[in-house]
Amino acid sequence: MKEKHTRSMIKAISWRVFASLITMLIVYAFTQRLALSLGIGAFEIASKLILYYAHERVWDNVRWGVKN
Repeated sequence: MKEKHTRSMIKAISWRVFASLITMLIVYAFTQRLALSLGIGAFEIASKLILYYAHERVWDNVRWGVKN
């Protein structure tokens, strides 16, 4: 079953928001610097969202391990 682009994008966004919040909490726990934590989180959301979406689209075309 192939996913629609919209589904891949929604999955990427929901995962990235969750994962980035965890990263921001970890950075804040170690540094106690809110601005740094938010900056790293914002950069991570943007860069990794694009990379995750591309990763999902590539794997959608890989037939290995898929039953028909």
